[in-house]
Amino acid sequence: MRGVWHFSFTVADLDRSVAFYRDLLGFALVHRQDQDNDYTRRLVGYPDAVLRIAQLAVPGQPRGVSTHDLELVEYVRPRGEARDPARHLPGAAHLALTVEDALSEHARLSAAGVRFVSPPNAITAGINAGGYACYFLDPDDITLELVQPPSVKLR
Repeated sequence: MRGVWHFSFTVADLDRSVAFYRDLLGFALVHRQDQDNDYTRRLVGYPDAVLRIAQLAVPGQPRGVSTHDLELVEYVRPRGEARDPARHLPGAAHLALTVEDALSEHARLSAAGVRFVSPPNAITAGINAGGYACYFLDPDDITLELVQPPSVKLR
């Protein structure tokens, strides 16, 4: 293993998800493309697959060989049905995003209509004690997390 290329979420509406991650969360849109080719169909294992893709990056992060951190994928064909996104189910995942002030980010995102599982919780145990964390949901009910590390880790 040499590193992480990107992480990916399958979304119902690419334009809606790009707006959420770019305009609300501050990711930079790096590239968009439609994928309607034999390579993609072999890769994803669907003989009729057509995908819309958006690649986004966290601004200011060091770049390696990959130009992006997050890939959003909309399956134009075959269309999928939403599944139960419950966090306790095997296979569920979440993405944690670091912020300097979880309370102000919670207030800003809440005012924009973002759905939260809870307000920021003080982390009182473990390696991140002294910080704050909370879960929230993207437009497809994908779980995301805001993490304000303890002040000693922000330096």
